[in-house]
Amino acid sequence: MICGVDEAGRGPLAGPVCAAAVILDPARPIAGLADSKKLSAAQRERLAAQIRAQALAWCVAEASVEEIDALNILQATLLAMQRAVAGLALRPTEVLIDGNRTPMLEVPCRAIIGGDAKVAEIAAASILAKTSRDARMLALHAEYPGYGFDRHKGYGTAAHLAALKRLGPSPHHRKSFAPLREQLALFP
Repeated sequence: MICGVDEAGRGPLAGPVCAAAVILDPARPIAGLADSKKLSAAQRERLAAQIRAQALAWCVAEASVEEIDALNILQATLLAMQRAVAGLALRPTEVLIDGNRTPMLEVPCRAIIGGDAKVAEIAAASILAKTSRDARMLALHAEYPGYGFDRHKGYGTAAHLAALKRLGPSPHHRKSFAPLREQLALFP
């Protein structure tokens, strides 16, 4: 019962950080699993549907913008990972986490740098975290279309920074991140 865990959304200026936990079914392998950043959006969506249908257990959880601002992005990411593992319908025997840090869990866990390219369970978690966060940012775009969340997903692109200068931050922007602190000085 190996569980893979990965996150999406540590670097953006807006939106939650999402984490996914996945226990794959060894009897039903999924072809094409890879680091979500190496897949097209269509490939990620197809694989995400397959993962949700075939995995023994999976859960996606998040830490909110408010939690990110209160805790810092690393601690909020670890919190989202804890929530994802806690939300699994099955208890894993070991948790493998992409990166170099592990959250506090009640089961043994191990960090694997580049794990999303080495471990199928982590790759699956990477795909679920990325597709879930992208969907969340598309929903935010419908609510706040002026920022272009549908295109940059909250990352600090030139277009996003220009929108921040024009509109000021939305309630979904991470006010603890440097570009936002500068904007808050302009839009108190």
